[in-house]
Amino acid sequence: MKILIADDHELFLNGLEFILKSEIKDAEIVLAKNYTEIFDCLEKYKNFDLIITDLAMPGANWLEALNRIHQIAGETPIIIVSAVFDKEILQKTLEVGVSGYIPKSSSNAVMLSAINLVRAGGVYIPHELLENPVNNKEINKEIKTLQTLSEGQAPHKSTKKLTPRQIEVIKCIARGLSNKLIAYELGLTEGTVKVHITVILKILGVTNRTAAVMEAVKNGYISNADANL
Repeated sequence: MKILIADDHELFLNGLEFILKSEIKDAEIVLAKNYTEIFDCLEKYKNFDLIITDLAMPGANWLEALNRIHQIAGETPIIIVSAVFDKEILQKTLEVGVSGYIPKSSSNAVMLSAINLVRAGGVYIPHELLENPVNNKEINKEIKTLQTLSEGQAPHKSTKKLTPRQIEVIKCIARGLSNKLIAYELGLTEGTVKVHITVILKILGVTNRTAAVMEAVKNGYISNADANL
């Protein structure tokens, strides 16, 4: 697994590298200390499986930089690790297509659980920001659902039922569509799609998209034909 980590504080950068190498045995880590180095790494190495970056760094405006990183990296998940807590910034990062927003004060366990959730196709939003609604009604509805489920932990089966919108999303997943294509087909932002997927995984008690499709069939949310079975 090739991971790009970027932070302009060397101590944090090296600490995060140590944690990931300790917990993800096949991790190949590439380091960057600013946005300029991120772009250089994306051009030089290509094909990262995950990008973890600080928000405010030298080299570019963070919003412009995230848009550019997302355009270059395509479907590669991007996680923000930041000391900044702001619902407007959270919303903007979700709209860009960021898959996670992790406070720098998080424990190693929460950090790794968030990374696993993002790798499964969901989005990680910290408890502190879940309590502050954003200006997107569909995301807010899903955030309220997330508030009732365990945050930062492995998904567990919930008594909640999938909503019609969530069923639309799981049908798209069953067809093998990427988050970008799901967003296009349903008229959503990628961030909204990722929030939907996060809730779907937690409600169904699974950790990846394939298992979500199988569980959705088992529970009658979609048909065998929908899942190409």
